[in-house]
Amino acid sequence: MLARPYRYVRYAWWREVDLDSVSEELGGSFNVEAIDLPSTKEEISLFKVDRERLRIEADTLRARLSSYRVVLYQRENAPFTARDMALRGRALELYPHNSPTPFPVQFSIEPEFEVAEEPPVTAVNRNG
Repeated sequence: MLARPYRYVRYAWWREVDLDSVSEELGGSFNVEAIDLPSTKEEISLFKVDRERLRIEADTLRARLSSYRVVLYQRENAPFTARDMALRGRALELYPHNSPTPFPVQFSIEPEFEVAEEPPVTAVNRNG
């Protein structure tokens, strides 16, 4: 068992991720919660678009999403379940890059993780 909980950051460079669509898509399979931070149209903030707006939870894996970045993390180290792997896979599709820019700086390296063994599916003998 690895000593540290999983934490991995991924990025989308040239396009904003539509968080409303992601919420709708993943809402049936995962716990999805909107993060509402107060703001106004007059607000001046360089990083307003970088604010995290969704929190998604599988079994042991959680994700915090903004329009250009996802943070995948665990509170406590545990093997990934099938649902955790599904959330991780979708996050990697939506945020395909491991650095915030195309320039070779600030790489995020995925830590090692374990996958829980799922119980084997056995065929049911219907002939008795």
